[in-house]
Amino acid sequence: MDKQQMSAAIIKARQRLDLSWADLARAIEMSPVWTTSACLGMNSMPADKAEALCHRLGLPAEVALALQAFPHKHWDKSVPTDPLVYRFYEMINVYGDTIKELINEEFGDGIMSAIDFSMDISRVADPKGDRVQIVLNGKFLPYKAW
Repeated sequence: MDKQQMSAAIIKARQRLDLSWADLARAIEMSPVWTTSACLGMNSMPADKAEALCHRLGLPAEVALALQAFPHKHWDKSVPTDPLVYRFYEMINVYGDTIKELINEEFGDGIMSAIDFSMDISRVADPKGDRVQIVLNGKFLPYKAW
């Protein structure tokens, strides 16, 4: 089973059982962002977490094995060459589908505005080395039906 088939099985089971990504995260005692990303194939799960997730969803062992497999994090797009910009490119490609899933789950079908939008960047002291904190704040814009 490949990561795409694994993700499809997880999404189908999650929808069938009417579970949120947060429900699944709680079931395996991990964060919703990380859990969603792993379920979408962009991170690998430790065996105990993969088995617990599959148990909760009633999925076979082959899904748990696929969850444990190391993902190929690649995409066919022009890649930025600036190291800092590249990291944002990498973050969005790894977590973009996760972000979309979690925003849509919380707000419905729509987008986060980049026009009615703010971003804050700050330094957070850490004994292991200062960290960059970025907060994105965009108005939710639901898609309209007509």
